[in-house]
Amino acid sequence: MRSHSRLAAASFAVAAVSLALPRAASAAKPHFEPTDLELQDPGLLEVDLQVGSVRSAGPWRAVLPDAEINLGLSSRVELDVDFAFGFEGAPGRAFTFDHVVTDNVWLAAKLGLWDHRDEAAGTAWAFGAQLGPKLPLANGAYGMGYEALLLLGRTIRTTHLVVNVGGLVDPGAEVSRRRPIGVEGGLDLDQDLGRDSPFSILAEIGGIHWFTGAPDQFQVTGGLQWSPSDLLDLSLIGLVGLPPGSDRYGVLLGVSPKVRLW
Repeated sequence: MRSHSRLAAASFAVAAVSLALPRAASAAKPHFEPTDLELQDPGLLEVDLQVGSVRSAGPWRAVLPDAEINLGLSSRVELDVDFAFGFEGAPGRAFTFDHVVTDNVWLAAKLGLWDHRDEAAGTAWAFGAQLGPKLPLANGAYGMGYEALLLLGRTIRTTHLVVNVGGLVDPGAEVSRRRPIGVEGGLDLDQDLGRDSPFSILAEIGGIHWFTGAPDQFQVTGGLQWSPSDLLDLSLIGLVGLPPGSDRYGVLLGVSPKVRLW
């Protein structure tokens, strides 16, 4: 139990370090990753970490990591912290580890608002939301932002689909003006490879349309996940995006341990 507490403390320490990063760092390009409707059990902490290499519209970027920390508060409420940290090379130059990139931090509550299950048929509908403020931790970002998503989920035996629709007002170059404003949408797929198989196929399609002049984004990801136990998921994900607003391509390795806090 002591090792679990140490891992939990380390997870929140990572989030705290990301909040304390100096403003000399460069901003990671904000992007939309569709989410699922899975809610952690009360007292269960999940630390979802992805590391890898991504080619942006310009230089390469080492992702170290793209992270989500999810803590179940009740059967229908989960607290989420979403942030990214990495290093980026200069366009046309050899890659170095001295150019730090960070993203704004999203503090969100994920809510399970309604669900209906047919146990005999193995199907279910679910409806939820994820919403909360965005902290201006990217370079040149000022003022609080906000992001909100509506989530509609459908389960058909071993197939899990979640439609995401929402919008965001990101921290911008000024506190009260020049704020990036956009709408976002996407689809999250989790396809189990058999009812009792530890393997599943993961795929996402997502994009953002900006009303404030930034290039629109559209990105597709896909890969394989292995769950050797109920408390650990391992994944290998590839991504492809459409320029000019999205990353071009990349590969990410995911590690998602879970620990019981209470």
